[in-house]
Amino acid sequence: MNPRRLILYSVTAGALALGGATLLAHGLQARACARSNEQPPWTGLPGPPGATPETLRVTGRKLFLGSCAHCHGADARGDEGPDLHALEVSDRRIATVIRQGIPSEMPSFAKKHPPAEVAALISYLRTLE
Repeated sequence: MNPRRLILYSVTAGALALGGATLLAHGLQARACARSNEQPPWTGLPGPPGATPETLRVTGRKLFLGSCAHCHGADARGDEGPDLHALEVSDRRIATVIRQGIPSEMPSFAKKHPPAEVAALISYLRTLE
C-alpha cells in the first residue's frame, strides 16, 4: 500500500477517534450537569444592599454564632456538627444545606435566614482556614 495513503488513513482515523471522544465527553458532561444539584449555573445569593466583603463577613459571623455555633462550635471546628474550615464544596451547595438542612442531621434554616443572610454566612465560612 502507498505510504501516503497509509498516512492519510491514519490521520483520518485519528481525527475521527478524537472527534468521537470529544462528542462523547460533551454528552457525558451535559448528562452529569442535568442530574447535578449544582445546575443551572449559580449566580450567587444577593447580599444586603451596599454590603462590602468585610460587612458580609462580620454579619455572617454574628449569624453563625447565633444559629450554627451550638453544633459546629464557636470556632467552627466542629462539635456535634462537622468542622467547617476549608470547605471543599461550592457556595451553592453550602446555601442548599443551610436552607434545606440535612435529613436527620441538620435542620433547615430557610425560614430563619433570608437569602441575604445566607450569603453573609457563606462569606464568613469562606474566611475560615
